[in-house]
Amino acid sequence: MEKAPLFLPLVILLMQCLPIVPVTVSTSTPKVEVRENSDAVLSCGFRTEKEPNPRIEWKKKGTDVSFVYYEGQFRGAFAGRARIKGATVTLQRVTQKDAGEYRCEITAPHDTITLGETNITLTVLVPPHTPSCEIPSSALTGSMVQLRCLDQQSIPPATYSWYKDDKLLTPSRMANATYHLNPFTGILEFKTVARGDTGQYSCLASNKVGQSKMCEAKHMKIEDVNMAGVVAAVAVICLVIAICGFGGYYAHRNGYFRRDKGRSFWIPQCHGVAHISSQNLHRTEDKSPLQKKLPFTLHRTVFDVVGFFDRAQCFF
Repeated sequence: MEKAPLFLPLVILLMQCLPIVPVTVSTSTPKVEVRENSDAVLSCGFRTEKEPNPRIEWKKKGTDVSFVYYEGQFRGAFAGRARIKGATVTLQRVTQKDAGEYRCEITAPHDTITLGETNITLTVLVPPHTPSCEIPSSALTGSMVQLRCLDQQSIPPATYSWYKDDKLLTPSRMANATYHLNPFTGILEFKTVARGDTGQYSCLASNKVGQSKMCEAKHMKIEDVNMAGVVAAVAVICLVIAICGFGGYYAHRNGYFRRDKGRSFWIPQCHGVAHISSQNLHRTEDKSPLQKKLPFTLHRTVFDVVGFFDRAQCFF
């Protein structure tokens, strides 16, 4: 009995040396993938050191952090379409707007470490939608042609297959292949199309989520280059250039582009009558008082009229 008090301090020392377990938070599914309009379960488990009633909060990360569950209630867009059990949250009828990163936070004020958290990434899967297809109605032989197919809504992104006349075009790996098909971008490219490439083309978008969707088939016709039309067009252009060049030469040869060219009047029937020119009239040094006062334009008009009456006398 005398040794009992000796063991008591040892027991107390051992109890103090035991590891302290602070609040811990974990999840069994850090990445969750669900189809659009189905329910998503975001699991969150915790264990505290002393706190019997820890505070549970859920937040969604984005450009800003927003509350999902706070002070015992769901907030914002989650109100009325989510439920919680323990710390695990179930979101109902999820859409693309619900996709993102969520954080479960457990606060235990009485624990040595008062805060614990875990992150969960939610991906909302979307089945393929009918892709938009760009298929030219016609092209010339030897030209480069691209056919495009795109579905912007499917998650994960769709892969694409092209069909010609309801027959699958396989991605060709041969160096001399006439076309190249990229199943990830949806581009079907012909480096040099030939008449044999004429046909009905359609594109199929697929992913692992739902049923594949195909765009409406469109006809592409490959036509030969009209050499006769090209030769005729070149001939017409050359003819127009020749006519313009000859006209310019003729006008220059006859002085139409000279700035000092005056207007002359010559009447063969009037022998002995001087050669009357508006240019000569303007160069007359003995100008009348009226001529000095008139502006240049009016001055020229007056002397043109005078010259007309002088020439008219030859007929009387």
